[in-house]
Amino acid sequence: MGIFSKLFGGTSVDFSTMVKDGATIVDVRTPAEYKNGHIKGSINIPLQVLDKNISKLNKNKPVITCCASGMRSGSAKGLLKSKGFDAYNGGSWTSLKQKMQSVWQ
Repeated sequence: MGIFSKLFGGTSVDFSTMVKDGATIVDVRTPAEYKNGHIKGSINIPLQVLDKNISKLNKNKPVITCCASGMRSGSAKGLLKSKGFDAYNGGSWTSLKQKMQSVWQ
């Protein structure tokens, strides 16, 4: 197992299948960042207000977080996990979007 696997969870996640099965993508960037580009079907809840808006999310569905680089989405994942959500850090929205191409084909 490589160092990145140890640091970031060790297993590969099939985000496309998760979304096909009903997972929610939460983009935790600012509204201005989100407006300049985002993943189709994602919802925008900025990290700084995520805690106050958790009720907008379904606890019975996995949540995939994303942002500009993966840092804020990592924090969002931690917050959601602490609240009992099945949460995953999708990293940057652009790389997650590329991984999701099969969902829209």
